[in-house]
Amino acid sequence: MSSRRARACRVTGCLSAGLLAAAMAVATAGRVATAQDLPVDMTLVLAVDTSASVDATEYALQRGGLAAAFRDREVAEAIAAGPLRRIAVAVIEWAGAAQQVQVVGWTLIDGPGGARSMADRIDTLERSIPTGATSIAGALAFGTALLRTAPFETARRVIDLSGDGRNNQGRNVEDVRRVVVAQGVTINGLAILNEHPTLDYYFKDRVIGGAGSFVEVAHDYDAYVDAIRRKLIREIRSLTVSEASPQGVEAVVASRLPESRVRLASVPRGIPPAIR
Repeated sequence: MSSRRARACRVTGCLSAGLLAAAMAVATAGRVATAQDLPVDMTLVLAVDTSASVDATEYALQRGGLAAAFRDREVAEAIAAGPLRRIAVAVIEWAGAAQQVQVVGWTLIDGPGGARSMADRIDTLERSIPTGATSIAGALAFGTALLRTAPFETARRVIDLSGDGRNNQGRNVEDVRRVVVAQGVTINGLAILNEHPTLDYYFKDRVIGGAGSFVEVAHDYDAYVDAIRRKLIREIRSLTVSEASPQGVEAVVASRLPESRVRLASVPRGIPPAIR
């Protein structure tokens, strides 16, 4: 092992570095080669919790809720109200530090037909990760790698992470959040409170970050359908027509300072270059 890699392992762990490299490899393999990346209003990674705390019924409720959201009229209207009237979406499942799977590749949604097609694809999903620990840090690193290699051009890159537990494996989630936000990525959370009644506070303190970040709450999995619908509408509408120009986007981002808990001045040492 080289001295450089040994130092990285001591700080972040070899498994974490390997995970990030694997995420970049998966994302690059799925990228469509184009002469010029297509501009979109936002690129969005939807991260679905499939850890051991999520049983088959709860997974089905997440899958059904996502599909229903993309069939919702207000979601389609929110997409159509954007400056470019199109977004790009990918879906991942996540559990432990080395357990992330991209289950829906990057998909352009530029109208009601595209939204319905996305819903149909989500409806056909079968669970890819049957069990595992809860590594929010791993999910954020994997999602960021996908955003970096998405075949689209945008001023807004967002990870929408749903979960019912706290980070209990892998790297420190706040360290990862700090690096992810430094890349211009917004992290939003959907806290499912079935096991941890105060999980939304944990998400606010340690998980979300970036311009306009927020936490949506579902008090149980039965409430996930309405919660993910509200969350998608809010995420998509966060860039208004008045902010459509590049100058407008820069002004909005500059005016929305990151949370005081997210310090971007120094990037933790040893963070692999995959999400730098």
